[in-house]
Amino acid sequence: MEGSSGSSTNEHGGSTTITELDIDSLAHCASYLSLQDISNMAMTCKLFKRAAYSDSIWHPLFREKWPEEMLCQYSPGAQMREAYLARRRAIMQFSFVDPLVANFYTEARPFSHVLLGKDDIIFSQGSLVEILKIENFIKGKDCLVSLRDHNARITCMRLFPVNEAAFTKSEIQRDGSILITSSCDHTVRLWWKGSCLRSFKGHNGPVSALSDKLLGDKGHKLLASGGEDGTVRLWSLSASGKRGQHALSATLHGHEKPVKFVTVAGHKTSLLISIAIDSKIRVWDSTLASASRTSTCVGMASVPGAAVGIKSFEYMLYIAAGSSVHAIDLRTMKKSFTAAVCQPHLYSFEMLPSRSLVCTGGSNRALLWDIRKSQEGPKLDPIAELEGHNGPVTHVHMDPYKMVTGGPDDFYTNVWDVETGTLVNSLNCCDSEELSNVSMGCHAMAVDGCRMVTTRCGDDGLVRFRDFNNASCSVSSYEDEVASKFWKSKTCLDSDSDD
Repeated sequence: MEGSSGSSTNEHGGSTTITELDIDSLAHCASYLSLQDISNMAMTCKLFKRAAYSDSIWHPLFREKWPEEMLCQYSPGAQMREAYLARRRAIMQFSFVDPLVANFYTEARPFSHVLLGKDDIIFSQGSLVEILKIENFIKGKDCLVSLRDHNARITCMRLFPVNEAAFTKSEIQRDGSILITSSCDHTVRLWWKGSCLRSFKGHNGPVSALSDKLLGDKGHKLLASGGEDGTVRLWSLSASGKRGQHALSATLHGHEKPVKFVTVAGHKTSLLISIAIDSKIRVWDSTLASASRTSTCVGMASVPGAAVGIKSFEYMLYIAAGSSVHAIDLRTMKKSFTAAVCQPHLYSFEMLPSRSLVCTGGSNRALLWDIRKSQEGPKLDPIAELEGHNGPVTHVHMDPYKMVTGGPDDFYTNVWDVETGTLVNSLNCCDSEELSNVSMGCHAMAVDGCRMVTTRCGDDGLVRFRDFNNASCSVSSYEDEVASKFWKSKTCLDSDSDD
């Protein structure tokens, strides 16, 4: 019988606590936990750490994740946990030459956007949104769902979890994601399971931007959109009616030019940040907003140059504009420091706030910056130069394992170690026989964990999907094998057959 302190009564009537169990017993109990819970357990105390590192836990985890992978390739005597983490790091870094690759060909129309969901690849061409079912796609089955409700070019696409959007009251339907798109046809549309459930109308011109997060607290979420009419509009996703007649929660006036980017403040989900094409920034408090067109602007600032992206983490707002990434303190709306400089100008940027890293895309290269060093003084030097690209680097992805960079004039997307900036892999965006066509670069890109999708447009459109989860031939072993075959003499190569 369990006591209130997590103890039990032994056969002698005494009390036994969990810390009195032996390592094997603790490891057996831990085998029922999730990977995150096992990691949390290891940080509790030395005893739990020993149990959490046991091979009896990590061997089944390894076999369940990669049943076909041979363990003999890992260092003799290495613990199973080390083998698991080494394998996971390798696949998350795309450091293999044999991932699963699947190509889907489309009409030769420019790709505007691509998203990678749990089960879907979502891309837009003109006014058309296509949803590609990954499992059916790989198996060669009917896999495409076309969404044709928009009648003008798609300008932005976002994916949000259904349970976060709270647009349905049924708990049974709280799984999966909703897709939200904006268009030059003046509308915002909400899609779920291949159907348009809401059409939000209110902008007096093309809708140019959607917020990357939802505003507000759980149970009352708002979507923000920016338009070429200079307004920012807030929409209730839970509003009834397919046409979204009652969805407009507020219209925010203040920008004199078309709105280019919209994001939610990192430290407060009720604060919305927008920036127009004239690089003027406004911060809005959504709790003060109403449909009565009342202005709720609580902060303003501006930066030089044309903005190519914005990010907000904690109290800081980072804006890539012109040739620099500027850091603005949202509490004072004053510029704190310059996080990066990329001459002659920036094409893209991404951040990894947990490691204070910024990656900027420039001409023929990308640069990696440490924000902490940028704060130390006026002299700015990148911690790594990611060379080897052709043309502008318009696409940058960052996560705790890697950076992925690419552009429309480059046949390859490059994968870099996020800690050292060294090149890990180069992935072609098209087939080798197509490399003579200058339009075969990366026009859109999405990365999620060990999966990646790129699009290119030439004589036809190509959506290329890669999954590294079950890859087995590492880049290093492949290069060693190629080098070995190249340098060995013919006599040495033929020696086995002569015996």
